[in-house]
Amino acid sequence: MTADVSPVDVKRGGSPVVLGLPHSGTHVPAAIFDRLTPLGQTLGDTDWHVDRLYDGLLDGVTMVRANFHRYVIDANRDPSGVSLYPGQNTTGLVPVTNFDGEPLWLEEPDAAEIEDRRLAWHAPYHAALAAELERVREIHGVAILYDCHSIRSNIPYLFEGTLPDFNVGTNEGVTCAPVIESVVAGICAGAEGYSSVLNGRFKGGWTTRHYGRPADGLHAIQMELAQRTHLKTEAVPFDYDPEKAARLRVHLKTILNSVADLAASLGGQS
Repeated sequence: MTADVSPVDVKRGGSPVVLGLPHSGTHVPAAIFDRLTPLGQTLGDTDWHVDRLYDGLLDGVTMVRANFHRYVIDANRDPSGVSLYPGQNTTGLVPVTNFDGEPLWLEEPDAAEIEDRRLAWHAPYHAALAAELERVREIHGVAILYDCHSIRSNIPYLFEGTLPDFNVGTNEGVTCAPVIESVVAGICAGAEGYSSVLNGRFKGGWTTRHYGRPADGLHAIQMELAQRTHLKTEAVPFDYDPEKAARLRVHLKTILNSVADLAASLGGQS
């Protein structure tokens, strides 16, 4: 299997912050798309418009964006297939169901096809992300990965009740310096009109856990946003709401600039 579009786009900058966007892509090769159920073909579990939401918030930021949809293969899952949340409902490296537990495939991919997809899509995304983190670390002595996500606010299959607006994940403080966690969580907690949680249902996916090695000067933090914060509706057609987004972007800009400002103090600690 070869990728019929570039698996990843990289926008390179000189900031110490790298934005990872593993789930905003919507490309599905035709041969794969035709095997999805009609429900699957709506691509409902996309992190809708996250690239637009973060665009232009931090001067010089590097952005690494997966172009492929998570139904092709999930760039934020362990390539070995190990579950991120043992004992809890979740979706895998190639999801079998959507976030509501409903079947996605008319014909599920077998292990050989999943490996082909990993090589064609998952591996190039992470090669690009790893290269940008290393490049940034060489410049600043530190690199900070901010992994950008969004999800519907109510998904009983995955979590009870309504998700907070800001869901900050550091795998219980393991993936970044305490000051990064504290600053980001503090900004979210102080954002008027918004709710937030630190290491709640979403503690950071494979990307955050894999790259977050503070002792090596690599810090990672995940932001899972409830989609009600920036969409007109959390259902088809998942339209972007410019007014909601403008209010949210004020806080996201503060977060990114505050994190970037921490890099100078962190650079000598690795």
